[in-house]
Amino acid sequence: MTSRIAPYGTWTSPISAESLAGSGHPVGGGAYAGDEVWWQELRPTEGGRLSIRRAGADGEPVDVLPVPFNARTRVHEYGGGAWTVTGLADGPPVLVFANFDDQRVYRLDVDTVDAVPSPLTPEGLGMRFAELQQRGAEIIAVRETHSDSGLSRDIVAIPLDGSAASDAGRIRSIVSGSHFLASPRISPDGTKLAWIAWEHPQMPWDGTELRVGAIDEGGRVIDWRTLAGSTTESVLQPEWRGDDELFVISDRTGWWNLYLVEVAGAELRPLHAASFDFGGALWMLGTTWYTVLDADRLLTVRTFGTDQAAILDVRTGELTDLPLDIDSISFGARRGERILVTGGSAVLASGLRELDLQTRALTDIRLSVDDLPDRAYLPTAVARTFGTEERPVHTFVYEPANPDFAAPAGERPPFVAFVHGGPTSRTVPAVNPTIAYFTSRGIGVVDINYGGSTGYGREYRDRLRGQWGIVDVDDTVAAVRGLAEAGIADGHRLAIRGGSAGGWTVLASLTQSDVFACGASYFGVAELTLFAAETHDFESRYLDGLVGPLPEAADLYEQRAPLNNVDGLSCPVLLLQGLDDKIVPPSQAERFRDALQAKGLRHAYLAYEGESHGFRRASTIISATEAELSFYGQVMGFVPVDVPVLPLED
Repeated sequence: MTSRIAPYGTWTSPISAESLAGSGHPVGGGAYAGDEVWWQELRPTEGGRLSIRRAGADGEPVDVLPVPFNARTRVHEYGGGAWTVTGLADGPPVLVFANFDDQRVYRLDVDTVDAVPSPLTPEGLGMRFAELQQRGAEIIAVRETHSDSGLSRDIVAIPLDGSAASDAGRIRSIVSGSHFLASPRISPDGTKLAWIAWEHPQMPWDGTELRVGAIDEGGRVIDWRTLAGSTTESVLQPEWRGDDELFVISDRTGWWNLYLVEVAGAELRPLHAASFDFGGALWMLGTTWYTVLDADRLLTVRTFGTDQAAILDVRTGELTDLPLDIDSISFGARRGERILVTGGSAVLASGLRELDLQTRALTDIRLSVDDLPDRAYLPTAVARTFGTEERPVHTFVYEPANPDFAAPAGERPPFVAFVHGGPTSRTVPAVNPTIAYFTSRGIGVVDINYGGSTGYGREYRDRLRGQWGIVDVDDTVAAVRGLAEAGIADGHRLAIRGGSAGGWTVLASLTQSDVFACGASYFGVAELTLFAAETHDFESRYLDGLVGPLPEAADLYEQRAPLNNVDGLSCPVLLLQGLDDKIVPPSQAERFRDALQAKGLRHAYLAYEGESHGFRRASTIISATEAELSFYGQVMGFVPVDVPVLPLED
């Protein structure tokens, strides 16, 4: 078949904005429920509801959780561990979940025809619950309580019999004693509790403590000891090995590695010292990075850019790799020799799969997209490092890919730099429909793990300490300039896009450099002083490490803010914002819009009712995606096919 010659950016593609919204439904959090597998699934066509689903009799997915219930918790605003499957006395499985609208915990007895969830926690007392897990006739959870006197958190036990629905006193507080708590783990004999704790201004990737305390006859922890961790050591995910030892992750060597600690002795023994990360950033409660197979074997994931699954022999420290053909891996529930795996690669769609530990075979359970386009329309991810040997910048490059088209001789493609949020986060190779939406139209994408990203050790992560708005900008500019110098990208047609903290890097890059033709900021941070006062508790001191503490760093807050550097901006900007966003409030985008108007720069501001931090509704996804493509075309000199023209203001 002869390819049609057409300029980059004008190619037609089978990947439409409607297909992104209609067929995309991120999947994760699988659990075994009797003989079935249940999973969590985002439903863009249902207003972004998080449903719990299972395979029906015909193999097609059906809801376990009825409309309009939404299994999503707002603890830390990012949530995590919003549902679990329980079983009592060999009875049928029971779904327990936190409901987004009222943040109450409910139980759903699914063996009943037309069952309706019944509440387990009281209404209207400002309580939120996360990291739900069953322990006998109770649900253990992290509770966050908002009241007139402030905000507090503790680890609690919620009775499964519903008695706390009308009597908050029936919720037993097991332990508190720190501003943040995570990963509660009760020992097999029920006598001890292990958990992770930390305080402001640390974030969990900066410094946490592993604590263990005895559980008294009333089911409470009165005293505890700190076994590991500090303000400069991040410890994660304790898991019991019997009643007197714990596995735990620590980055004390500069890499998140696995250790074994005796509760009585509190000395950490390394299980496999390596220059890889076996852990990550704890943005969402309930996140795990390894699974205990038995007392002497751990199923692990190690990371340097991409993930590699392996079984760790606790006695010898030997790692045996599992070739799974996926580059991002997260392990979930286990049943015998089967374990649920979430992840994907640049050629395998992300979703939920089941791994047979004996045969090493992966079986699809539910993928995050219904219909993948022909692989010929999907770009290949190539890991490329830019910058210098002393200052590397890790990226994944996706060049344009469409079998129906070729560009005119000598033309180089426009490129968009994707900048991830966090900023303490990372990007991995993936079948990303948004990336394919652009590359199949002749627009390249470079996905950047700038300094500060996870997955490359603590030194790389700490490059951003005190340097947010500098290192991320310099690394992003180095990456796109490297692409242009290598002849891969048109250096005059470079764009940048990102959300949240990535939106900050977009705005900072546009105001500090002239390398980009334009940029798109999704709910991005535009200034710091008011942001620190307006954002939610979990991240309210994040800026202490990224820029500096207040009031000492007040001048830096003003100097770094893109809002205060609009004089250095000379290119168009697209701002997209959810009006219900509690993490980056709409005021951030609105202030930057006002500055653009005052300077007379071309721009567009799209605000979406009912959207919070991350767009979930199909209509929003379609609108934002088409607006972004039209925006790039108007600025970089090509006419996209079949998208409405986005009006730009001066």
